[in-house]
Amino acid sequence: MVFSSVIFLFCFLPLVLAAYWIAPRSARNGLLLIASLIFYAWGEMFYVGVMLASIAMNYAFGLWLERARGGRGERFALAIAVTANLGLLGWFKYANFLVENTNRLLSGDPGSPLVLSPVHLPLGISFFTFHALSYLIDVRRGVSAPMRNPANMALYIALFPQLIAGPIIRFHDIAASILRRESRVADVAAGIRRFVIGLGKKVLIANVVGRAADSIFEIPSGQLTPGLAWLGALSYALQIYFDFSGYSDMAIGLGRVFGFRIRENFEHPYVSRSVTEFWRRWHISLSTWFRDYLYIPLGGNRSGPRRTYLNLLIVFVLCGFWHGASWNFVVWGLYHGAFLALERGFRGRNLRVWSPVTHAATLLVVLVGWVIFRAETLPQAGAFLAAMAGWSSAAGNEWYLAMYLDPVFEMAFAAGLVGSLPWLPALVRAWRAAADRAQGRRRAALETLGQLAAFAALVAVGLVSAMQLSVATHNPFIYFRF
Repeated sequence: MVFSSVIFLFCFLPLVLAAYWIAPRSARNGLLLIASLIFYAWGEMFYVGVMLASIAMNYAFGLWLERARGGRGERFALAIAVTANLGLLGWFKYANFLVENTNRLLSGDPGSPLVLSPVHLPLGISFFTFHALSYLIDVRRGVSAPMRNPANMALYIALFPQLIAGPIIRFHDIAASILRRESRVADVAAGIRRFVIGLGKKVLIANVVGRAADSIFEIPSGQLTPGLAWLGALSYALQIYFDFSGYSDMAIGLGRVFGFRIRENFEHPYVSRSVTEFWRRWHISLSTWFRDYLYIPLGGNRSGPRRTYLNLLIVFVLCGFWHGASWNFVVWGLYHGAFLALERGFRGRNLRVWSPVTHAATLLVVLVGWVIFRAETLPQAGAFLAAMAGWSSAAGNEWYLAMYLDPVFEMAFAAGLVGSLPWLPALVRAWRAAADRAQGRRRAALETLGQLAAFAALVAVGLVSAMQLSVATHNPFIYFRF
């Protein structure tokens, strides 16, 4: 089930909310768990058992790790638990990839190639596996006690707002809220507001620019002009940001409605002036997960420059591979890891570069990375980047810019460019500061006008998004396939 669908917005969510508020507090966790399983089974009826098996397995591992903590078997227990989870993820996500590449390596061997029926990739398996690993590592470190009630453990893994595409929630951040939480009217209002903003990002910007991006990336390499290549890359950069940050907004908003505080996952990443800063602002839950559970255990930056650079490369190659079983993702991770290592190598040399230059350079690096990320194959990525560099002989007779520059696309593209900048929070702060400086009736008038403007904008976004959904077909989120 997709957040940006009619069945979710006008059937599933209202029913769950009504039942949740009617139910006694003691029954709310059970109700949310049932709703989450229905939500998942809607799209993965035959694979909900995989998630339930993961929950049962990790519930038992958590109890084992607590008993083994401080003893000789502690490391062995953790190794078994981590291996089991990575094995589950590896089978469903990477088995086909490994067989395909093994057969390529053995192509000159006279023996029969390896044969494996296509293995289906269950929705959200990358996310709920990382949630489970967070739980196990937190228990092993003594940061959190294991859940005694298996239903509460299941709710942590299966909670539907974050089940399919995150954000990745640390167990210690949410454990207390699973056991006891308050959901006030102000929280519900803030959650609904955040959800509508995320819905608008997805429906009004990501879906519109995404259609152009998808179409341009399907153009044969020999017919791709530089202008189209740049438009496709920029459109995809906006699509993936507003698609994924929109999903994160909706997940954070829904979590708050139900009394859970989920941390921010994006912080205007396209204003970054370095790749390092970009990764502090982009998919924050994933980058901090890799930092805390892999980079630091590998030694972080404590063992000298060379080991630090190696650790960065290892972490980002694995980060890329986590996104999908494709060499494109591996190269994308290696690409970002190399730039992070390069930036760290130049850190402390007091190089003074004009801020707009560093910003433009960072955007160019990120944009090239998105082409590698989006392309189906490495040769396609190379041809696309070559076209962006002007090394294209296409005449533009078959495909040309005017095919994509209709008013709807232009509005969505402009809204994406403006919306990727932190102007709205700055405007809100300035308005509030003006209201605070005013006195008497003027202050009340400014506060009322600001509230009315915000409410009207929110209603407009919600209504227009609902109208678009009523005529749309299938519009899944990009990160569903990861």
